[in-house]
Amino acid sequence: MDVRVVRTDQPIYVDLDGTLIRTDLLWESVFLLARQNPLSLWRLPLWAMKGKAVLKAELARRIEFDASLLPYRQEVVEELRRARADGRRIVLATGANEVLAHAVAEHLDLFDAVMASDDAVNLTAERKLERIASIEHPDGFGYYGNSHDDVCLLDAAAAPVVVAPDRQVAQWQRGSGAPVIARDGGGLRPYLKAMRPHQWMKNLLIFVPLVMAHEFLNLPMVLDGLLAFVSFSAAASSVYLVNDLLDLTADRRHKTKRNRPFASGAVPIPGGLALAAGLLCSAFAIAALLPVAFLAMLCSYLVMTTAYSVFIKRMLLIDVIVLAALYTVRIIAGAMAADVEVSFWLLAFSIFFFLSLALVKRFTELQDFGGGAHRSKTGRGYVDVDLETIGQAGMASGFAAVTVLALYVDSSEVRHLYGEPRMMWLLCPLVLYIIVRIWILARRDQMHDDPVVFILRDWRSQIMIALGALMLLVSAYV
Repeated sequence: MDVRVVRTDQPIYVDLDGTLIRTDLLWESVFLLARQNPLSLWRLPLWAMKGKAVLKAELARRIEFDASLLPYRQEVVEELRRARADGRRIVLATGANEVLAHAVAEHLDLFDAVMASDDAVNLTAERKLERIASIEHPDGFGYYGNSHDDVCLLDAAAAPVVVAPDRQVAQWQRGSGAPVIARDGGGLRPYLKAMRPHQWMKNLLIFVPLVMAHEFLNLPMVLDGLLAFVSFSAAASSVYLVNDLLDLTADRRHKTKRNRPFASGAVPIPGGLALAAGLLCSAFAIAALLPVAFLAMLCSYLVMTTAYSVFIKRMLLIDVIVLAALYTVRIIAGAMAADVEVSFWLLAFSIFFFLSLALVKRFTELQDFGGGAHRSKTGRGYVDVDLETIGQAGMASGFAAVTVLALYVDSSEVRHLYGEPRMMWLLCPLVLYIIVRIWILARRDQMHDDPVVFILRDWRSQIMIALGALMLLVSAYV
C-alpha cells in the first residue's frame, strides 16, 4: 500500500526499533556486549536498577556498533526517501540511545534531526510524545510506529503510519483505519528454522555405539537411544539459538548467513531466548529418564559448546579440535545412554574423521569471504592466506582416520566380533571416497552445507554409508 502524504508542511517522526529496523537495539546491544566484552555482563543488573536510560547509555559506551549491518525495513526507507523528496522534514524519534541513533542517521543520510534517549531520559511512549508536542506543529505531524509504546503517538499524529504492528497497535489500527507498511508474518516457521532441525541429523551419531556393539535389535536400548537423540537435539537447538544471537554481526556480514532468522530480524530476540530456555528444560527433563552418565555427557556437551560459541570459535585451530570433540561426545553419550562400552578405536577414528570435517567447515567459510578476509571480518581465527594450510591439514586428518580404520580392521577385536573380518577391509575405500570427495567439492566451492549434514543428505555418500552398513552385517553374520 502506498501511504505517501503530499503535505510538505507536516514533519514526519519515525520510530527506530521494530519500525525502521526489524530488531531492538537494546537487545542487540546486550548481545554485542556479550560477544565483545563478556566480563562486563555482570554489570547489567546494576545498570538496569538505575533505569533503562542508564542501561542503554552504558551499553552504548561499551560496544562497537556498525549501523550498516542492521536489518532495515527497505519498504519504510524507500517511503521516507520519497517523502523527503517531496519536501517533508523527517526526524528519527527513538527510545534507543543517542549514540546508536546518530550512527543510524549518519548511515542512512535520511533524517533532518534525531531525538533519542540519553543518560537521564528514556525517550519512549509519553516522554517521546511530550518531546514532540513541545515543538510547534501548526498542521500536525506524521508518525511511523509499530509497538504498544507508540499507540499514544499514533493517536496524537495527524498522519499516523503503522509499520509491522504488534497486537495492541494492530487493534488500534483496525479502529483508526491508519495505513500500514509491512506486516511481520511467518508464524512458527522462522522459529523452527532458527532451531536448525536439519542439524539434528548429527545426533544420529548417538546410535553408532549400538550398531558397533551389535545391539541395534535390542528394543530397550534402541528406546534409550531415541530418548538420548531427542534430548541432545533439544539441547543442541537451544545452543544454536544462543550462538546465532552472539554471532549477529558476523552473520550479517556473510552472504548467506545474513538470512538467518535472528540476523534478518524475522525472529525477535526475546522470543528466541524464551524458545532456547524451553528447549533446554525439555532436554534435561528427558535426560532425567536416562542413566546419570548420559546426563553428565549432556552437561559436558553444553559446557563445551557454550564455551565454543562464546570464545573458542575465534581461537586458531583450537576451534576445530573442539568441534571434532563435540561430534565424538555424541558417540560417547550414545554409549552412556544405552550402557554399552565404546572402544578406543571408535574414539580415535571419530576424532580424526570429524577433525577433517571441521576443517572443511572452516575452509568453506573462509572461501566464502574471499580474498582479503581477516579475523575481524570472519569472526574466526583465520585469514585468507590460511586457506591452503587448512586444506592440507583437513586432507591429512581424513587420511589418518582411514589409517585408524585399517588398523582396527586388522585388530583382535574385529576377529572376535566378526565372523568374516576380511569383508571389513572394504570400509577403508568407502570412507576414503567420502573424505576425498568432500574436499574436492570444497575446493570447487560447491560445499555449502555443514559437511556432516551434507554427508547425510548427499545420495552418493548415502550409497557409501549403505554399502558400509552392508559390509558390517555381512562380516558379522556370515
